[in-house]
Amino acid sequence: MKTEERFLKYVQVDTESDPYSETTPSTMKQKDLGKLLVEEMKAIGIEDAMMDEYGRVYGSIPANTDMACESIGFIAHMDTSPDCSGKDVKPRIVKNYDGSLIVLNEALKVSMEPKEFPALGQYIGDDLIVTDGTTLLGADDKAGVAEIMTMAETLLTHPEIKHGRIAIAFTCDEEVGRGADDFDLKRFACDYAYTVDGGDIDCIDYENFNAAAAVVTVHGKSIHPGSSKNKMVNAILVAYEFHNCLNVFENPACTEGYDGFNHMTEINGGCEKAVMHYIIRNHDEEKMAHQKAEFENARDFLNKKYGYEIIELAISDSYANMRQCIEKDMRCVDRAKAAMLSLGITPRSTAIRGGTDGARLTYDGLNCPNLGTGGANYHGKYEFASIQAMNKITELLVKIASVEA
Repeated sequence: MKTEERFLKYVQVDTESDPYSETTPSTMKQKDLGKLLVEEMKAIGIEDAMMDEYGRVYGSIPANTDMACESIGFIAHMDTSPDCSGKDVKPRIVKNYDGSLIVLNEALKVSMEPKEFPALGQYIGDDLIVTDGTTLLGADDKAGVAEIMTMAETLLTHPEIKHGRIAIAFTCDEEVGRGADDFDLKRFACDYAYTVDGGDIDCIDYENFNAAAAVVTVHGKSIHPGSSKNKMVNAILVAYEFHNCLNVFENPACTEGYDGFNHMTEINGGCEKAVMHYIIRNHDEEKMAHQKAEFENARDFLNKKYGYEIIELAISDSYANMRQCIEKDMRCVDRAKAAMLSLGITPRSTAIRGGTDGARLTYDGLNCPNLGTGGANYHGKYEFASIQAMNKITELLVKIASVEA
């Protein structure tokens, strides 16, 4: 089966994760794709394919050479972002894209304009898989899943490609920061691995944000508005105050490259109580600490102003920058770069403005940089993937897996 055929099949399965769920996985529907993948893995010859109690899928391909080889792993995640619906995805293929505007949904007047989405420019001449303008596509990260699966089938049907032991894992809940929870490193048993999770085909990325989450709870005082003078404390208005205490330029709409940000992902509540959820990101640990301190300073200022603990703040770390670990052992990066060069791809490394399961796994002792998938505009209705780029990534994974890498 071709990579794009697998991808078009996988996106039909709704696997949207839920950051507020207390179950594991956060949505049981993620297991629907997991079951499908286990069946497919067994059908192509991965005998030990299985899904664990957490919905995570594992499998391996034994070495087919007596040469001393490193054991290499490949990881992708099955869930899609809760930022946009992943239900009833209706993909469409734009053949031989000519660089013009792409109408996604004429009735809803949803289009992709190249000036607004410059990533389209690098895929002129390619066949693009796009959405119908009502859901996300799911290339993050079902493109990675499809590429790994096609790599596995290629290795199993072409025994002339010599390789060491290859481990495969498909995780749940990566989009809500829980993809590496309870990951079975003993079962995976690799020297190093790669996440195949978004980005351009020439990227081998081993630097990501330090990440934290903040929950800000505002405890107001609700009084009937007809008799509220000098008594009411509106939690919604104090929430605005809190947000305005933060650096206005440290938000995603004003940042790029190595710039950190504070991103309010949700606000809800009323006069009596309001709750805000933030994600905090920075590549630099010292600057990250400064951003956290800004939250604490805003809390202290407002608590002092109102004379009671009106602001309750909880900050928790999510994952850390993997660069300082991987730079101590660059075998995984060097192998991927050599494979790229052999395929005529000029490798480059960028600072990921996000995170992957690999960031957590690297700190757990498994170096795990990230490779691209050939998609763009993730987490929304403007998401798309190039068929040619997905096929090139599949070819790259085969090359990395082989002893010739």
